[in-house]
Amino acid sequence: MSSQPPAPVVLDGRHIRLEPLVPAHVPDLQLAGGNDDEVWRWLPALTPRSEAEMGRLVEQRLAQQAAGEAVLFAVIPRGVFRPVGWIAYLDISVPDERLDIGWDWVARPYRNTAVAVEAHLLLLYHAFEALRFGRVQWQVDHQDYTAQTVMTRIGGRREGPLRRHVRRLDGSWRDTVVYSLLAPEWPPLKERVRAGLLP
Repeated sequence: MSSQPPAPVVLDGRHIRLEPLVPAHVPDLQLAGGNDDEVWRWLPALTPRSEAEMGRLVEQRLAQQAAGEAVLFAVIPRGVFRPVGWIAYLDISVPDERLDIGWDWVARPYRNTAVAVEAHLLLLYHAFEALRFGRVQWQVDHQDYTAQTVMTRIGGRREGPLRRHVRRLDGSWRDTVVYSLLAPEWPPLKERVRAGLLP
């Protein structure tokens, strides 16, 4: 069975709910992560300093989604009922049965927690089980140790680095560490999740 292109969908987990990102999420997203340089440190965007700036950023991402370049999800913890970040499928290639998970951020209290980990696991589950992709990958700044910890925790295989790969917004160069998971490697991870060993 061939891969299917991802589309906006609701994904429910134990700790979070992922739902399609929409402009109505902007005020809560600004409250969650606006004005926090640490949250945006490794992302390809300047820290939004106002609701209007967050709105423009969401508009840009949704334009990329409309062009078929990405699918974005708001991250909503159980019992909170408002988004505390977002995560996306991007660099989608249906013929090659591969995509990336990225552009992800959550408010600082949720970093490196079950909320952050389960966001990746839900997208992995959907990519392998529903969309039938053969490869999922992540591209991480070599200095973003929090993201690398999450990748290791969910079973991503380290493949990189790609040296001098991307220029950061401050003009410096980053190496990109590539992590991946292939469809044959997914079933043991899925069983660990079912057994409550993750997140």
